[in-house]
Amino acid sequence: MYLDHAATTPVRPEVIADMTEEFGVLGNASSLHGAGRRARRVVEESREAVADALGATPHEVVFTSGGTEADNLAIKGLYWARHQADPARRRILVSAVEHHAVLDPARWMADHQGAVYEELPVDSYGRVDPQTLRAAIRRDPASVALVSVMWANNEVGTVQPIGELAAIAAEYAIPFHTDAVQAVGTETVDFAAAGVSALTVTGHKLGGPVGAGALLLARGVDPVPVLHGGGQEREVRSGTLMTPLLRGLATALRLAVAERQAHAAELARLRDELVASVRAVVPDAQLNGHPTERLAGTAHISFPGCEGDALLMLLDARGIECSTGSACSAGVAQASHVLLAMGADPDTARSSLRLSLGHGSSEGDVKAFADAIGPAVERARAARDKRR
Repeated sequence: MYLDHAATTPVRPEVIADMTEEFGVLGNASSLHGAGRRARRVVEESREAVADALGATPHEVVFTSGGTEADNLAIKGLYWARHQADPARRRILVSAVEHHAVLDPARWMADHQGAVYEELPVDSYGRVDPQTLRAAIRRDPASVALVSVMWANNEVGTVQPIGELAAIAAEYAIPFHTDAVQAVGTETVDFAAAGVSALTVTGHKLGGPVGAGALLLARGVDPVPVLHGGGQEREVRSGTLMTPLLRGLATALRLAVAERQAHAAELARLRDELVASVRAVVPDAQLNGHPTERLAGTAHISFPGCEGDALLMLLDARGIECSTGSACSAGVAQASHVLLAMGADPDTARSSLRLSLGHGSSEGDVKAFADAIGPAVERARAARDKRR
């Protein structure tokens, strides 16, 4: 039983069929002969499909190997471009609950490139108040190189007020990047309407392949390249284009957006049943994140008196696959930086599970989890008490 769709999703049959067909065809999209022109046509048709699905123009779509590369290109590339234009622009503003694909490059820029790294605090639901961003910019608008706030959080599922945040950055002519990896497919993600400068998307969160993603860049937003080589992707991102994977990305994105409304409604129904069933057997379980502005398929729950890793292993032994709210470093469990930023104490931040639903999730999954979680919590609490 798979309850970890926020980590990765099963590749959809339609995507497999399209990629399988493409893998059987020879051609480099940068070649000028017939096979190359055919591959180029597939790439450009995929670019058009991605742009159409996300409210962008084809010229604004830069293909990457996935979300991490897209985030790195946005953070590093936009900083370098802005700093080169004006050396006073050194501040990188990011929310305290970002994915490490944003946090780590921003911190690296501070450690190695002279940038000033600043985290925007969030409220107890994990949201950035637009006035918090305004106040941070106002302290010294001329020094801000860029702002990055994710569309929806990958752990607790809280959806950010992206339109308001982007509008504030735009008042000061500051580029605004958003990682929309978790949002596409259940939230309405419209690049032009949101007013953002750059947006990250990846295929494997949508029933597409690992290894294909995109960074959407508004006209006039030109990051310094992170990869240099053949000058593909309008010289922003070099590298031979992965034609089969890009076709798969386009197919997955087209299907996800077309089905979004019905799919999100079904996921929200299952999620609410899941939360209610957990609370029925573990009354002190705590739902984390915003009560209404949240992803349809994500339930992030803390279980007081438990270690999240212990719960995960106990559930895994029963064939239930989910995720914890903590990151592991060198084999040592660490408290979730997201929950800590939301004001949770370290014990709570280590006691959580992320349950994420997607295509294929059913009421049977909800019932099986409800049957398993009570005994798992009892065993985890007993084991912790014994260690004490």
